[in-house]
Amino acid sequence: MEKTGTVYLVGAGPGDPDLLTVRAARLIQSARMIVHDGLVDPAILALAHQDATLISVAKQRARHTLPQEEINALLIREALTGNDVVRLKGGDPFIFGRGGEEAEDCRAAGVPVVVVPGISAANGAAAAAQIALTHRDAASIVSFVAGQCKGLSEQNWAGLAGKGRTLVIYMGVKTAPQIAEKLMADGLAPDMPLAIIENAARPEMRVLRGVLAGLPDLVADEQVVSPALIVIGEVTARQDAQSDRQLAKFAQEASA
Repeated sequence: MEKTGTVYLVGAGPGDPDLLTVRAARLIQSARMIVHDGLVDPAILALAHQDATLISVAKQRARHTLPQEEINALLIREALTGNDVVRLKGGDPFIFGRGGEEAEDCRAAGVPVVVVPGISAANGAAAAAQIALTHRDAASIVSFVAGQCKGLSEQNWAGLAGKGRTLVIYMGVKTAPQIAEKLMADGLAPDMPLAIIENAARPEMRVLRGVLAGLPDLVADEQVVSPALIVIGEVTARQDAQSDRQLAKFAQEASA
């Protein structure tokens, strides 16, 4: 009987290959099969062995290349035929990466699972933008929420943002108007500062500043695209636009 392969749920971090964990880099370089999300940077995929099979299961709003159930089935099928599979995800696999669902289905099918954590998108993006998610003078609480989910208007975000708190919103670009309306309806001040971090830790990174009431216009006027995070809270006001331009310049020079 053929030995069952192992599924490695690997976090690819925020995008810069230098921010991969050592174990993640080794697995990517040695893998013969990599199943990856669309937001994994091409520079990371370029580390793969020349004989590796790369399978994209990129998701886009309202269109999935493969439904999640089929992705799970693909991992299980390959492992049961004896193949080790690296399942490569942006950020960390267990923070809005559906890694928990994939691990549960693999275990139920008798497939061994190993989780290799990555720098989360929130931590990586904030660090790249030099925004401290916590700061003794501004915030001691951080919350992560998904801005693109079913029943967004019914989600209870009360108390997650405000004085002394930082709110990080994943997948919120397309739903920015609803997010701003929701938070202000919950009592958050329209002039609460925020930052949008686009393409974090990459040469093309942008940090855009604004206030909550202006979030929809900021996204539209600047034509923000994924991958992008929205950080809401007083911590985002501790830097200015000049600092953001310097960060972008440093990122471009570092990648040259």
